[in-house]
Amino acid sequence: MWETKHDRSASFYDRFERKGGDTEITHYCPGCGHGVLQKLIAEAIDDFGIQDRAILVGSVGCSIFMYYYLDVGNISSSHGRAPAVATGVKRARPEAVVFCYQGDGDLAAIGGNEILHAANRGESIAVFFVNNGIYGMTGGQMAPTTPLGERTTTSPRGRSFEVEGPPMRMCELLATLDGPAYIERVALTDARQNMRVRKAVRKALRNQIEGRGFSFVEVLSPCPSGWKVPPDEAMHWVEKHMIPVFPLQVFRDLDRSGHLPKGIGARKGGGSPLAAVPAVPGPEAEAPATGSVARGEVGEEALTLSGFGGQGVLFTGLALAEGAMREGLEVTWIPSYGPEMRGGTAHCHLHLSRSSIASPWVSRPTSLIAFNQPSIEKFARAVRPGGLLLANASMVKEVPDRKDIRIVRIPSYEIAGELGNAKSANMVMLGAYLELTRAVDQESILAAFAEKGTRPGMLQGNRRAIEAGRRAAAETAQP
Repeated sequence: MWETKHDRSASFYDRFERKGGDTEITHYCPGCGHGVLQKLIAEAIDDFGIQDRAILVGSVGCSIFMYYYLDVGNISSSHGRAPAVATGVKRARPEAVVFCYQGDGDLAAIGGNEILHAANRGESIAVFFVNNGIYGMTGGQMAPTTPLGERTTTSPRGRSFEVEGPPMRMCELLATLDGPAYIERVALTDARQNMRVRKAVRKALRNQIEGRGFSFVEVLSPCPSGWKVPPDEAMHWVEKHMIPVFPLQVFRDLDRSGHLPKGIGARKGGGSPLAAVPAVPGPEAEAPATGSVARGEVGEEALTLSGFGGQGVLFTGLALAEGAMREGLEVTWIPSYGPEMRGGTAHCHLHLSRSSIASPWVSRPTSLIAFNQPSIEKFARAVRPGGLLLANASMVKEVPDRKDIRIVRIPSYEIAGELGNAKSANMVMLGAYLELTRAVDQESILAAFAEKGTRPGMLQGNRRAIEAGRRAAAETAQP
């Protein structure tokens, strides 16, 4: 008796914790093609044995959700810039298998210049381009690929040749360039066509593994929400409205291995191109929190700093990053802030590690430096068990009742006031963090300040504030 077992790909997370809510299901609307395509990509990664060196570069739109689900290295780029970021990653890490995953509004609109130049250079990356003919995530606006006559929120009378121009055909456009090795358009409509998509996905990834050059796979995908059709009719919508405009075919299939940028391509030194390489830590590996680890022994510190704009939150994170780089640590720093120059929200995520960092995203910090009460509400629950919560007692009145983390309160504004400079409160918090974690030496940070031309008086003020924060942490820290 035969038994068929269906299971989730090993390259997917077991639970989609970044998503929030129901962590067993995806964001995607019923009938959307993203889930099918991502499943095919994950299966190819599994079968080729490249999960430990696969790096996803996403941008914005529905496609960005992929990093919630796929358990590989990932980088989120600015709108449309995924090919440029992927180029940098591939040239820095030639052994990695780097692929972009982008929608039509992202790749063909604001990212049009990026994809053209990456393809023209023949970069050894794979690009998966999801074309559903509309801006699906932001309200159903007309995309560069919207067919003529179709009504959207920004073309209510229907797209016309005279006003909006005809739809852009990206495969045909890229096929005019000499750089690409492989270009194909496929569609998610029925089982037969899905198998063609599966074959194209595998060819694009294998081309990169074997160093054959730039691969571009355009996938026509249903968007029932954008086109306001039932999920079971969405595939027929693609067949009726999109395939006549975007014919399914192979536009280019060559071996460009002799034309790749120097150092990019197949693995050197012989052996199978599919051979395994040392594993890269996952984006949110549940390593023990660093706690009070001695300097020089830090494994990985995933730190979130949060407060109001004007409190020096981003500068504090950047100071840590600069000091860590001077000590040879791997570092990522991502700022986020509201539109207000002063008083708006601001936070940043910082990774410090002695090994490669797979993702700059921090969803489960080992340490949180909270400069105000809203930061506690937003981030304190996410701190990993065994981690550190360092709170600015001058503005944080309530901390969570958690016995599984270390909570230290530092009255940074009062301490800074005693030093004669209330603006140095952020340096007080920095000093407390350095005392509690020993992640970076204060002299490395001060040397970075000096190198960037900080005035001697300000440099001495920063030193005094950091040392005052260290003394306060030593006196008030609780086990």
